Amino acid sequence: MAKIKILWADDEIHLLKPHIIFLEEKGYDVSTTTSGAEALEMVDDNRYDLVFLDENMPGISGLEVLSRIKSTHSSLPVVMITKSEEEFIMEEAIGSKISDYLIKPVNPKQILLTIKKNLDTSRLVSEKTTINYQQEFRNIGTSMHNRMTFEEWQEVYKKLVYWELELDRIEETGLNEILQMQKDEASHLFSRFIEDNYIDWLHGREEAPLMSPRVIKEKVIPHINDDSTTFLIVVDNLRYDQWEILKPKIREYFWIDDEDTYLSILPTTTQYARNSLFAGLMPSEIEKMYPKLWLNDEEEGGKNLHEEELLGLNLKRLGKKDMRYNYYKVLNQSFGRKVVDEIPNMMKNKFNTIVYNFIDMLSHARTDTNVIKELAEDEAAYRSLTLSWFEHSSFMEAIKVLASKKAKVILTTDHGSIKVKNPSKVIGDKNVNTNLRYKQGKNLSFDKGDVMLIKEPIDAFLPRVNMSQSYIFAKNDLFFAYPNNYNHYVQYYRDTFQHGGISLEEMMVPIVTLLPKV
Repeated sequence: MAKIKILWADDEIHLLKPHIIFLEEKGYDVSTTTSGAEALEMVDDNRYDLVFLDENMPGISGLEVLSRIKSTHSSLPVVMITKSEEEFIMEEAIGSKISDYLIKPVNPKQILLTIKKNLDTSRLVSEKTTINYQQEFRNIGTSMHNRMTFEEWQEVYKKLVYWELELDRIEETGLNEILQMQKDEASHLFSRFIEDNYIDWLHGREEAPLMSPRVIKEKVIPHINDDSTTFLIVVDNLRYDQWEILKPKIREYFWIDDEDTYLSILPTTTQYARNSLFAGLMPSEIEKMYPKLWLNDEEEGGKNLHEEELLGLNLKRLGKKDMRYNYYKVLNQSFGRKVVDEIPNMMKNKFNTIVYNFIDMLSHARTDTNVIKELAEDEAAYRSLTLSWFEHSSFMEAIKVLASKKAKVILTTDHGSIKVKNPSKVIGDKNVNTNLRYKQGKNLSFDKGDVMLIKEPIDAFLPRVNMSQSYIFAKNDLFFAYPNNYNHYVQYYRDTFQHGGISLEEMMVPIVTLLPKV
């Protein structure tokens, strides 16, 4: 392994000879200079892993040397060393993107720590992460094989997401494979958990977790008052891991007052889950109470054209009959910017709702567009693409403006999505719906081990079109494929992100309360 090369520039370098000998005994290759001008020449002519730079040198100052190094070698770590503790010098150095800052006199251990922090961090972090995950692996595995409550499943899922993000950072492929095996096991056990409890929750036979119809009543209404304006922001198809990626950016502008997850209803699709979220009702209840506002799968027309009306009816039932509010659905950047411009007017209301559809469009685009498939070829890339969208989106602009206006924000979604990998054959008549993660219709033929079957739609508060209709929901990472043209169908849809079925990623979704930083 090649030695780490260090350049040390200090006009009193002779006083630092013991430190240099110490580093050379540790295996580092240290070059020295006593002037800023020579330091610049040496950086241009050689490859260094790290530069120690004295702030106060004759001729070209350390700060100017720093600026010129960063202009031509932006990724080269530079550690500023100075006798001065004046704040303006520190601020100027930090603004020029130094990697560390040391005050003279320095000792060898400080120097060694700085080198390790800047050059050896990835190895040290990787080793520590590996040890910690190996310990956590056993704890998670033990938990999953106990009879868990929904709250315990929440904790397991959050831990799995945490470790997935941690292992992404260290690119440890061996551990990633082990984690994927653990996620697969969790998915199987969670599907069984939903099969055992879902219907009982809906009928009150067991204490139910927070689910789609109760979100506005329990998580939004309590925040609406005369003291501030509350915004409900629904980012369609936002998974918990994607929220974790966006969180550091949002935390720059808001305090996270409450961070939770809730359970999306089945099917985990926009048509069912989001209508239920806004209506405060299960799908069959919407169909019964407001038949003109509900379309079934086989009917022509958009299935989410009445969200604003359903939201208004829900608010009236919750005692907010005369409350003024605005509702906007953002489908593109240009309209998103218009919504941002409307925020000052929306602040006159106690409550407003904004829906962002980009992530849902992204998941579908990944299926339909080869470029998107390449950009989001795996879970980590999918998260990265989500973050890139957010950083350049009207949603990010809205977050900044809402924080400046001191608005309260409830951020959530209607359902998540899962990367599907394995096909499951299904046969049905021509009226069966096209979704890859759930099917509804009559005379369905399927592999019983692959699905959760709802023979009586009313049991799951789902609309019934005919007497022999049933619903099936794909479990784990399965997707439904028809026998006709099977191989083409499987190749086209494998490794795409879909929703509608049963998985932690689709059903356990984030809901967060954000308070503006004062």
